Amino acid sequence: MEAFRYRALDAGGRTVSGVMQADTPRQVRTQLRGQGLLPFAVEQVQSAERTRQLWARGVAAAELSLITRQLATLLGSGLTMEESLKALIEQSSDAVAREVLAGVKAGIAGGQSLSAALATYEKSFPDFYCALVHGGEESGQLATVLQHLADYLDARQTLKQKTGLALLYPILVSVVAILIVTGLLVYVVPQIVQVFQQSRQSLPLLTRALIGLSDFMRAMWPYLAAAAIGAALGVRMVLSREAPRRRWHAVLLTLPWLGPLIRGVNTTRFASTLAILVGGGVPLLSALAAGARVMSNMVMKKAIEEAIERVREGSSLARALGASRAFPPLLVHLIASGEVSGKLEQMLQRAAELETQSLERRLAVFLTVLEPAMILLMGGIVLLIVLAILLPIIEINQLVR
Repeated sequence: MEAFRYRALDAGGRTVSGVMQADTPRQVRTQLRGQGLLPFAVEQVQSAERTRQLWARGVAAAELSLITRQLATLLGSGLTMEESLKALIEQSSDAVAREVLAGVKAGIAGGQSLSAALATYEKSFPDFYCALVHGGEESGQLATVLQHLADYLDARQTLKQKTGLALLYPILVSVVAILIVTGLLVYVVPQIVQVFQQSRQSLPLLTRALIGLSDFMRAMWPYLAAAAIGAALGVRMVLSREAPRRRWHAVLLTLPWLGPLIRGVNTTRFASTLAILVGGGVPLLSALAAGARVMSNMVMKKAIEEAIERVREGSSLARALGASRAFPPLLVHLIASGEVSGKLEQMLQRAAELETQSLERRLAVFLTVLEPAMILLMGGIVLLIVLAILLPIIEINQLVR
């Protein structure tokens, strides 16, 4: 059966709309007339694959947060899932969101669960989102889980916006500096070299090195570009396999600055997910399984999977996570405190907040150091180029005198 979107008039002349499962548009019209409605528009809802191709960018992050909060409110007020989705479709002003929600509504009408229908649109609903929705469905606390999920999406979007705005200036400086240096090497240096070659004087080492670099870049740039593209494709192919990707993720965790940042991001995501699910009444093992699905680092994901086995065997969560040494000690201690006091949800939420604050501090320090370091580096490169050009000119002036 296919899903069809319809618009019809009821007995009072009011326009009603919705999504209906049928084999043909004629069956939809027949069913609507049987319900006392007069259909005037029936169109097939596009398949999930077609929707992904048409709306490749997916639902925007801000729109996703708003949809999640509105859905939580509607479900909490007692509306059914189909009624809630219908209201969201009518409410949304974003064409992509309306199309995706219509497809989700059609999937639910066809017998799918909400998490399964959402998973069809992976561009709009990431894996961790579907995992949390699935946990809420299992516990019967979907509205509560969605409310917490909306709060989490808002916090994540705020952090992402802060990071993006902070990185904008260094990125612009880098792009401009690279363009300037490339222009000097490719266009300016060759023209000046002609003057030096006509003088037939012995050039300084720095100038000869600059000329060699300029000649190399002009002659080899197609091969350099091909090598860069080939290297990128090769790395992507290697990392598509599980074993090399796991080793790479392990290396990333050992890097001086990037390692703590990756660990903090995954810890925040895990603690927030676990807090939402535990607060929604999801059993601990199911919540841990959902937490493992939201991890982007395979080493930390493997640590959670091993912790699940230890908890299943009777170990406490804090002891099971601490045995892997993959998570910050702060998280382990707060979980232990929550298990003893019976306030696991609050302790997990507190751990997520502390890790988020730590991430913001690390980013602030990194950006504070990065900006002057980039300016000094690019200034040094430009200084070397200028010196390489000026040294022969200075020598010519001395010979003339």
